[in-house]
Amino acid sequence: MKALVLSGGRGTRLRPITHTSAKQLVPVANKPILFYAIEAIRDAGITDIGIVVGDTQAEIRRACGNGDDWGCKITYLPQEAPLGLAHAVKISEEFMAGEPFVMYLGDNLVKDGIAGLVDEYRAGGYNAQILLAHVPRPKDFGVAELDAATGRVIRLEEKPAEPKTDLALVGVYMFDRNIFEAVNAIKPSARGELEITDAIQYLIDHDYNVHSHVIDGWWKDTGRLEDMLEANRIVLDGLLRKIDGEVDAASSIHGKVRIGKGSRVVNSVIRGPAIIGDNCVIENAYVGPFTSIYYNCVVRGSEIEHSIVLEVVR
Repeated sequence: MKALVLSGGRGTRLRPITHTSAKQLVPVANKPILFYAIEAIRDAGITDIGIVVGDTQAEIRRACGNGDDWGCKITYLPQEAPLGLAHAVKISEEFMAGEPFVMYLGDNLVKDGIAGLVDEYRAGGYNAQILLAHVPRPKDFGVAELDAATGRVIRLEEKPAEPKTDLALVGVYMFDRNIFEAVNAIKPSARGELEITDAIQYLIDHDYNVHSHVIDGWWKDTGRLEDMLEANRIVLDGLLRKIDGEVDAASSIHGKVRIGKGSRVVNSVIRGPAIIGDNCVIENAYVGPFTSIYYNCVVRGSEIEHSIVLEVVR
């Protein structure tokens, strides 16, 4: 089984951050979002990964390399333009070489990983498996309608103006080779994209076995600033305390706090959950809960909480 990670979007909803960085490389709890996806795939026993890249491909290649850091093999699949999720699948056909695969959107986080879901897909013999979650704003997502009696997927709709349910498609999908029949059969939507919802609907309409799984744990699409901060908060809440840097006698550390190597905390208060990267200086400052401070940062004479602080781009 292989994996397809989508990392080609422009991240317009995260500007101005994404004027200088790929959205999939913005850190959550000091780790690029894309790395969580790669780790989840590896932990599911999949090590052959294709990453679909676009305008930011140079950054993605520098960050991920050939996959050795994760014990994986990474192949890069350039996409000419962001023409839709189904288009990303379409250009991966040669790479997949007939194998089933997981498709993982590179700006999504699934807290409990996907190992159990991959096992369920393998055991079920399905042509496709989609993950669903109850969400408060279903019109922002692809939405699924299920048969009330059987739980079978009846219909999918991309960003409907009037959603029929609150079940959104989570950014993780599992497909066999029949998905290529679907992506080659559908036409672009009104917004000019090949929609993955249309491709899955094609499978449903042609009596392929499309299984749905409603996830219980949390999932986040980090495509908006508020969702990224929420993901940061959730991940930080699971931190274990670890102090590798220097903390002077005038400072105090409270709760789940991680301080990286080479960092100094001087006359400051750090209240967790919080993470401070390597080679930082925190001086005469208050760092409050749910804050991530990336590597090589300086915070002086300031109060900050519920924030993500990035390194200076030179």
